[in-house]
Amino acid sequence: MAKVARTRVGKPDAAGRKRPRRGAPITVPPSAEAPPPNSHAPLHRDLLGWFKRAGRDLPWRQGRDPYRTWISEVMLQQTQVDRVVDYFHRFLERFPDVRRLAAAPEADVLRAWEGLGYYRRARQLHAAAKRIVADHGGQLPASVASLRGLPGIGRYTAGAIAAIAFDLPEPIVEANSRRVLARLAGHGAPVGGSSGDEPIWGIAAEYLPAHAPSAWNQALMDLGAMICTPRGPLCTRCPVAAHCVAHATGRVASIPAAAKRRTSVELEETALVVRRGGKVLVVQRGAGEWWEGLWDFPRLAAPRILEPLGLSRRRVVGRCSYSVTHHRVAVTILCCTAAHAGPRGASTMWVEWMGLADLAMTAPGRRIAAIAGAGSEQADSAPPPRRRVGRNLPGRRRPAGR
Repeated sequence: MAKVARTRVGKPDAAGRKRPRRGAPITVPPSAEAPPPNSHAPLHRDLLGWFKRAGRDLPWRQGRDPYRTWISEVMLQQTQVDRVVDYFHRFLERFPDVRRLAAAPEADVLRAWEGLGYYRRARQLHAAAKRIVADHGGQLPASVASLRGLPGIGRYTAGAIAAIAFDLPEPIVEANSRRVLARLAGHGAPVGGSSGDEPIWGIAAEYLPAHAPSAWNQALMDLGAMICTPRGPLCTRCPVAAHCVAHATGRVASIPAAAKRRTSVELEETALVVRRGGKVLVVQRGAGEWWEGLWDFPRLAAPRILEPLGLSRRRVVGRCSYSVTHHRVAVTILCCTAAHAGPRGASTMWVEWMGLADLAMTAPGRRIAAIAGAGSEQADSAPPPRRRVGRNLPGRRRPAGR
């Protein structure tokens, strides 16, 4: 409430406004009063205390290297933590700093990324590394505005780097923290997407402590991953249950509200494994296609590529399927031989079968190679060796929770 006092009015000023006499008490508007004590201090204390005791030991949390934080945050988009750990170690061994990453050919970056999916992330990571070297002296900028000017760094990633690596007071909203914040505040509307997440960003900013923003944001992520899970949350073990509106009102199971699921689209395609001598034909995915820039086997609906080759009779050697975004694709795999090499092009290439292991290939391409190799009687047709990079899943959309 405003502090109201009677004021003695003096003579008008030059603008005709009445002014108080010297020494007279002045009315203080509410906005000018001293702010109240931080009402979220007990919540901060309880969550940060739990995080200090129980927070996850993750490799990118060893120190506050902005480069390591950036790499991990990009990898963690749409990918689970347990899958990212091995990739993170291998990627850092190959590209230990931003200058090494910027200097590498894009094909090497894509090869190191293979199996993580969403390869646009890798291309943007590579482009951003070049910009960081050229425009920022090889150092990631600390401000959110500068970070957002780099390829592939949006609102969340910029906030994560600023808060986690530089300990700046920036809020973060990702799958786990989104759920925790919605339950803490009792926000019952659907979340996700720009419109659904906008209120959550406001809640995140309101709850953000002035001190320890790095630990706070990581604590929200860990609480969502370990305790405040989508289904079956462990409310009896939650360190902040006493501060949770959803828990107090019995709405934990219904918050956040489920968003409308996207209808799946079923597709069919035919892949051709075309041999000529000891080599096999591969094509590079073009701009706007899934897995842009990666190598794969041609599909039957590619007459421009296939017609000049003089193909033999085709035989079915197997089938596979993959999911990407909201599409489910069934693939029939045919093998045949080519009488001619056909015209050369930047997006087509004849390679030794064993050389497939050195290419950055799509996840379906790897599956097709394994099936075609197992179904062939040629001596050189064994599936090409490849580095173990974890489960080589197709580009299937996965929750972004960490």
